[in-house]
Amino acid sequence: MENKKFKRVFLIVMDSVGIGYMKDAHLFGDEGSHTLLHAAQSKPEGLKIPVMEKYGLGTLSDIPGVKKVDNHPNSYVFKLNEASNGKDTMTGHWEMVGIHTKKPFKTFTDTGFPKELMDELSEKTGYKLIGNYSASGTEILKELGEEQMRDNSLIVYTSADSVLQIAAHEEVTGLQELYRACEIAREICMRPEYLLGRIIARPYLGKDKNSFKRTTNRHDYALSPNEPTALNILNDNGLTVSAIGKISDIFNHYGITRTQKTVSNQDGMDKTIAQAKENAFNGLIFVNLVEFDSEFGHRRNPLGYANAIEEFDVRLGELLEVVTEDDLVLVTADHGNDPTWHGTDHTREKVPMIAISKAFKHGRKLEERDTFGDIGATILKNFGLKPTKTLIGTPINELIED
Repeated sequence: MENKKFKRVFLIVMDSVGIGYMKDAHLFGDEGSHTLLHAAQSKPEGLKIPVMEKYGLGTLSDIPGVKKVDNHPNSYVFKLNEASNGKDTMTGHWEMVGIHTKKPFKTFTDTGFPKELMDELSEKTGYKLIGNYSASGTEILKELGEEQMRDNSLIVYTSADSVLQIAAHEEVTGLQELYRACEIAREICMRPEYLLGRIIARPYLGKDKNSFKRTTNRHDYALSPNEPTALNILNDNGLTVSAIGKISDIFNHYGITRTQKTVSNQDGMDKTIAQAKENAFNGLIFVNLVEFDSEFGHRRNPLGYANAIEEFDVRLGELLEVVTEDDLVLVTADHGNDPTWHGTDHTREKVPMIAISKAFKHGRKLEERDTFGDIGATILKNFGLKPTKTLIGTPINELIED
C-alpha cells in the first residue's frame, strides 16, 4: 500500500437529494424531476444553506435562495450520473463502491406482492398476513397495528425500494417469531421471480394506534454484493470501514468493520462528528442520512424536505470545524426522491458531489461524471489501492493531486 493523501474519508450520503433528472429519466417516468430545486421552491425565501453555498453547491444548479459562489478553493463540486439500471437505495450505494447493477432488483411498489408469494409465506410461517401494499412504516401501524395485535397476524408491506417488510408487536408475536418469519421470507425471495434486495423485521410496541412506536430491534436480511467492493479492498488492507446509519444493512455487513445504527439525521451527524474527533484510525466513514428520503421524499412533503436540508447544512458546518487537513469530506446522494413528484417512488436523477478538504488549494467546479463508481475508485486511489477488474469507476484525480 502506497502513501495516502488523506488518512480518513467521510462519505456522507444525503439519501435521495437528487439534483435534476438524468438523460434516461423518461424511461423511468421521471423526466422533469429535480429534488433539490422543488424542495427549495417550497420556501418563499428559498433554501438557507450557507455552508454548502460557500463550498459551491449553487454553481451546479439554479436553486432558490442559494448563491452561485465561484471562488471556493477548499472544495470541488460536480454532478454524478448513475450507470446502473435502477433508482433504489442498494443500487446507488453499491455503485458508489464499484458494483454495476445491470438488472434492477425487483420492486412491488404499485402492485403489492403476488398472491403466490403471500400464500406460500403464510403457509410456511403459520400466520395470517395483512397489508400487502406500499406504505410508510409508521402509517401502516396506525392502519393495521390494532388488527395485528388482535389476531396475532403479520403486517406485510413494501416501499419504493426492493424490500419486503414484516411488522409485528414485540409482546404479542414476539421478536424471535418475527425474525423466523423474516428468515422464511428471505429464503422465498431469493428466487429470480421474487428477488428482493432486503427483508426487514419491523417490531413495534404500544397499546393502540395512538401509541405505537417501532423499536430498535429492527433486523435486516439483505443480499450481499455479488463480488468484493471497494469496502472489502479497504478492509482487507487493514483500513477501517465505519458504517453509520443503514450502510451496514445495505451491504449485509460485507466489508464493514464497525457499525453504528441511527434514529435520525441528527443522530447520524452526532455520531459522524464524534468519529471525526477520534484520531486513532485511518479509513472510510460511510454515512447514510435516511430521513430526507423516508420522512419527506416518500411522504411528498417538500417543506419538510427543505427544512431537513437546512438542518443538515448546520451540522455539516459543525463537522467541518473538527476535521483536519488529513480528512476528506464527500457529500453526495444515492438517487432522487422529488417531494413534488407523482406517486411515492424515487426519481431517476443525477446527484451532487461536494468534496471538501482544508488541504485543497485549487477547488472549483468540475465536469459531470458518468458513474457513482468514481467515488469508490477515488477512495481506493487515495489509499494507494487498486480495484478489481470488474469494479467500475475512474479516480477523480483532482481530489488526490491538489
